[in-house]
Amino acid sequence: MSNDDEQSPLSRISKIFKEFKFELNETKLRYVVRGIIDGSLSTLGVVIGASGGDSSLIIAAGIGGGIANGLSNVLGALTAEKASLEREREIQEKSLLKENGYLKKTVFYKKAVHETIVCGFVDGISTMLGSMLPVVPFFVFNPKMAVIVAIVITLAILFALGIFIGRISRENLVIAGLKMVIGGVLVTLVGFAIERIFG
Repeated sequence: MSNDDEQSPLSRISKIFKEFKFELNETKLRYVVRGIIDGSLSTLGVVIGASGGDSSLIIAAGIGGGIANGLSNVLGALTAEKASLEREREIQEKSLLKENGYLKKTVFYKKAVHETIVCGFVDGISTMLGSMLPVVPFFVFNPKMAVIVAIVITLAILFALGIFIGRISRENLVIAGLKMVIGGVLVTLVGFAIERIFG
């Protein structure tokens, strides 16, 4: 039995955090952008839908929804990426005519698992941070004014992210920014429609 097999799950997690090295590569950057978009848009929908209530209710709904969304994204990213990694490992082992689990001992596999865990947490934390953006105005303004400020902040962030994505993909920067803003406008319209129906 190897030393790794003898370690408890708690000591394995502890080892991962001791060896933790964070480098913002393209994959992690993709999760950051995705998380901010997901968090800001979903929370914008929540705060618009709840805008008929008082500020404390809207803040609680926005923050609670944002944290739940972030944790859900951590779990979703970890599960999906780990499943993909394991499937790829099995295919490689079969092509190498090796027994199941052979590649788990390799440095490459351990690095891939580490990257999967980090990306999952990057996705969730980015979602939580993005979800805070539409909530901040409700600490300062009355609900009606706060909704307008929340929409402006969210659309501005989306436009900036669109420009950033446009630079990476070498698109027209204004068009790339406006594409993202259109998504935000659609969420805003749907949010107001739901608030009118049920508010």
